[in-house]
Amino acid sequence: MVASAKAKKITLEIHDNYQKQTYRNRTYIAHSNGRLLLNIPIQHSKNASRQKTKEVSPDNNFPWLSEHWKSIQVAYRTSPYFEYYEDDLAPLFKKPVSKLQDFNISIFNIIKELIGLQTVVLTSSDYDKKTQLVDMRHLANCRKEPIYKFDTYHQVFKANHGHLGNLSILDLLFNEGPNTLQYLQNQQLNF
Repeated sequence: MVASAKAKKITLEIHDNYQKQTYRNRTYIAHSNGRLLLNIPIQHSKNASRQKTKEVSPDNNFPWLSEHWKSIQVAYRTSPYFEYYEDDLAPLFKKPVSKLQDFNISIFNIIKELIGLQTVVLTSSDYDKKTQLVDMRHLANCRKEPIYKFDTYHQVFKANHGHLGNLSILDLLFNEGPNTLQYLQNQQLNF
């Protein structure tokens, strides 16, 4: 989100092959026990062939939507801005999700609107391995996560666990509210 807040225009990659263990289907939130993983279960292809990310569907046989929303409510109910944004976010967790990528883009668009992000968002027309754009696709890989030196901010469970870094944008939104965009724009990305 820092990269998105600092850019005038971004292009979302929608033509890549789906990769396991990336932020395409997971995020972390702050919870009473520390970092809590919210993972969207995926329906894998029946013939074990590669899937395009845009073709990947969540496994809706598991009630992940309601469980994620309950976890978010429990984690952030006492945060300063949860009630302010709750009604905008709750609908995301109440309707079935057919495609993971569409769900992720919906979330991004709602967050973009809530924080007042004016960045122009485009989608790729095809997969370009050696793009001429500033390539930030590596940010989806949670196995090679760089160490970010972002400023700390108030967190609900900071007294229990210290500041927890690299959490979902929801953590920043629920704790900083209208200051979220300014916080993102003030951070430095060092790779």
